[in-house]
Amino acid sequence: MEKTVRAHTNIALIKYWGKADSGLRLPLMSSLSMTLDKFYTDTKISDSTENQFWLNGVKQNGPSSNRVFSFLKLLQKKFAVTGKLKVESYNHVPTAAGLASSSSAFAALAGAFCLHYGFNLSPVELSRLARLGSGSASRSIYGGFAIWQKGNDDESSYAYALNEKPDIDLQLLVVELNNRQKDLSSTQGMKQAQTSPFFMPWIARNQIELEQMINAIKANDFSTIGSLAELNACEMHAVNLTAQPGFTYFEPATIKAIKLVADLRRLGIECYFTIDAGPNIKILSQLKNVKDITNRFVSEFHNVNIINASFGPGISCLN
Repeated sequence: MEKTVRAHTNIALIKYWGKADSGLRLPLMSSLSMTLDKFYTDTKISDSTENQFWLNGVKQNGPSSNRVFSFLKLLQKKFAVTGKLKVESYNHVPTAAGLASSSSAFAALAGAFCLHYGFNLSPVELSRLARLGSGSASRSIYGGFAIWQKGNDDESSYAYALNEKPDIDLQLLVVELNNRQKDLSSTQGMKQAQTSPFFMPWIARNQIELEQMINAIKANDFSTIGSLAELNACEMHAVNLTAQPGFTYFEPATIKAIKLVADLRRLGIECYFTIDAGPNIKILSQLKNVKDITNRFVSEFHNVNIINASFGPGISCLN
């Protein structure tokens, strides 16, 4: 019986937003993420008479299936193995809405591939493989806080654990303002963002902000973690807005949510936001403030969905 691999999604607090090499998915900057307990992908692979990809019980065709099997064929070639495969995935993450669904999806797929063929890889080796499917997937091999060092080639670009079981009061509220698929993919956005005159200055700050975040995490300094995450997210979206042509993933509700976070801080309820390639906002908070923040957002937004997440574990085999 084939075993199921589970990988949790992660949210970058220091962002990855740009490729140095699209084929190898080598990033232009290093990144740091928080793995989340509430969002994950379960995947199993079995032998088949034809390549099949099933997502949430529905057989897939077109771009999503092509991407999965392009990745798997790359891995088969890398390890000199063959065979038609049936891939069954259940994605407990809203897809393509800025919640890093590909991070858990391709981490779980890489893990299921290795399990199916009997390869016993180290976390670093598995991180390299996951990176070939989706850059952010390299970080979902680990729980807690993970760092993806940009490296300069396939061998040196991988993620590693900073702290898989952090002892810090840090909650992440995922405020789902819009669950429709985004119009501009992350891949397209990353490429277009590099036309901004502020892109290279942002890259130049990457190591400084990364080191500041590492120090804040080691010191269990919630305020600095939150303010750095918010700054880094604003820098990412600033280069999007100033690209040529400019673009944004923000919706009117996104702007309203950003202003609400600022209002809450002025009222003494400490919280910070981060936003990825989508309209949804994620709020960094401490446990004591979760209820007040949730109540305020529920009162200001119609039918908003809020999920309170905390630290999730690294990749695992379920049975």
